[in-house]
Amino acid sequence: MKKYKPVDPIKSPRFSGIKTFMRLPFVKELDDVDFAVIGVPSDAGASFRTGQREGPAAIRKVSALLRHHNPILNISPFEYLSGIDYGDLPVVPGYIEEGYKRIEESLVPVIEAGIIPILLGGDHAITLPELRAITKIHGPVSLLHFDSHSDTIDEYFGKPYNHGTPFRRAIEEELILVDSSIQVGLRGSIYSSEHLEIPKSLGLEVVTTEEMREIGLDSLIDRIKKRVGNTKVFLSFDIDFVDPAYAPGTGTPEVGGFTSGETLKIIRGLKDLDFIGFDVVEVLPSFDPSEITALLAANVVYEFISILANIKRKKG
Repeated sequence: MKKYKPVDPIKSPRFSGIKTFMRLPFVKELDDVDFAVIGVPSDAGASFRTGQREGPAAIRKVSALLRHHNPILNISPFEYLSGIDYGDLPVVPGYIEEGYKRIEESLVPVIEAGIIPILLGGDHAITLPELRAITKIHGPVSLLHFDSHSDTIDEYFGKPYNHGTPFRRAIEEELILVDSSIQVGLRGSIYSSEHLEIPKSLGLEVVTTEEMREIGLDSLIDRIKKRVGNTKVFLSFDIDFVDPAYAPGTGTPEVGGFTSGETLKIIRGLKDLDFIGFDVVEVLPSFDPSEITALLAANVVYEFISILANIKRKKG
């Protein structure tokens, strides 16, 4: 069996080579692969700042800093996993619905091959075609959504597709198991007093940032586990979940969030869930001059990979 793993940084300088995630091999073949890191460079759904199409490249660039052993989970992921950088999915600049079709069609073969996709956005609108592709293979899945915003509004300027609408559409299309799905971290000003009730009325459980602070991170982790149970889970992580002091490079920042360290603790606490896919979205390099936002996104992906390795280790 062929096993794909990153270049050894002790033998090859981090600044050399093609900028793939963690310097994994750029491979389009799907045999002998456990997970694939995949870019989705689309910002066709962005409503304020644009440029999220550059997010995948920025995350890949700084990911060269990541090393091969995770000391917190005490695991070396590539002892258990074969992983590749699959490159970018095709998108259509300025035409979101045609872009959706191409994203979905290109992602389905990866999932059919039994590979866990780890997707790099791109604005949050891309999660809808990702979920369409995933449910073609797995059926409806639980959504674990980290974000400052619920992304469940009905329309934006009279249009149904935008980075504020993907989970409204996903629920309407029955892509999500709402009874076992949860949104975490909502905060900031909203359009109306009823706005926070929209995701709840759709059946989602909601934990605001204020509630997270009241109950503490350990209780939050337990609450997430109880909600999703043993279902198959797709984790969608919007980088604006994190306070803009730690992640300034994003399109719609909201102050009052959590630190990067707190964020990683939450993700590590979810290591036993049955994940079938992940994405990290809304990294905006033009507002990230020191690359700390992209670096945090890369570390979030690293924790995803470590979780997959932990699951495989437990299975033996």
